[in-house]
Amino acid sequence: MEFFCYHRDRPGSGALRTELGEAHWAYMDRFEAELIARGPTLDRDGGDDGGTATGSVHIVDLPDLATARAFVFDEPNYQAGVYRDVMLRRWRNVLGRTMWEFPGGREGGNRYLVLGLAAGQPADLVPPGGGDELIAYGPLLSDDGAAWLGTAALVRAPDPDAARAVLTTDRYAAVEVHDWQFGGRR
Repeated sequence: MEFFCYHRDRPGSGALRTELGEAHWAYMDRFEAELIARGPTLDRDGGDDGGTATGSVHIVDLPDLATARAFVFDEPNYQAGVYRDVMLRRWRNVLGRTMWEFPGGREGGNRYLVLGLAAGQPADLVPPGGGDELIAYGPLLSDDGAAWLGTAALVRAPDPDAARAVLTTDRYAAVEVHDWQFGGRR
């Protein structure tokens, strides 16, 4: 079963996040084979320094919901209070690949997390035409996988508006776009 996990940082937790960096990486190393995508969301503040982390995305293939909950809540940053909240949803890997298999590679271009939160009938179950700029894409689902709760995508795009355009925005209660970058040691 595939799961989308988004840990949002608590304001002012940057120093603690930095202090726990190696513990976080060592924890994620245990799940290397199960990870589909990972990386921080960022507040770039208009600067070129890479930005300040605002959260962490992990898309992971695990045996069941209980294992996914343990993955999310046993993570060292969560345990230490770096995160203010966590979104954990079943997810379906529509592209059938990991971020490391993205033809565009790790570097170059702006990268974004696009979250469309549901309102009504399912939308965007099939990625938009071409999809050459999609790094990861799939529906957010209820715990039992039966109900559509939205869509999550990692995308390379020239700007946030172009990233948002991968979704049919009027079909969602809300659409969030966050700067994102490839994570992991690879």
